Amino acid sequence: MDFTYINNSHRHNVFVSYHHANDQKYRDIFENLFTSIHDILVSRSVQIGDIDTNLPIETIRQKIRNEYLRESTVTVVLIGSQTWQRKHVDWEIASSIRSTSYNPRSGLLGIILPSYPRDDKTKYDSYTIPPRLHDNIKNEFATIHNWNENPATVQQWIHEAFARRNRIIPDNSYPSFASNRTNERWQK
Repeated sequence: MDFTYINNSHRHNVFVSYHHANDQKYRDIFENLFTSIHDILVSRSVQIGDIDTNLPIETIRQKIRNEYLRESTVTVVLIGSQTWQRKHVDWEIASSIRSTSYNPRSGLLGIILPSYPRDDKTKYDSYTIPPRLHDNIKNEFATIHNWNENPATVQQWIHEAFARRNRIIPDNSYPSFASNRTNERWQK
């Protein structure tokens, strides 16, 4: 499918998963570009301050699942230097690719941020992206891309993830994170 223009009929509800402390700047740029300026997606993401961080962890997860992921059709994972280590990123990916009667499965894609550490922009270390995303790139349920500010390109990635969500069965077998990780890389 070749998009040479922005097609508003391919506008999707997108949940953005990211490392809040490290990558807020890129999440803000992403949402401003693609919701406000170019209007190619509807944001279903959690904003800072939307959920009381003093709530029990299971209550926070339930609120995200029922109030944000439920409305989304594609999850975009913004990948910075420590994104893979975050328990909430792992949980958001797991919840978004699981199909239930209350929350249908979402498409999935990763976008490598300019802050991701690497010398060669054509490569990335598989063990420094979220493991559940890695597994789904391997089975072709998800794709991974370099940061791009072209709205037609990003819209195409999102629409292709949406189209794959019911065509390919995702791999949700990776054990859930119980806490944030501190290693530089994850190992299988």
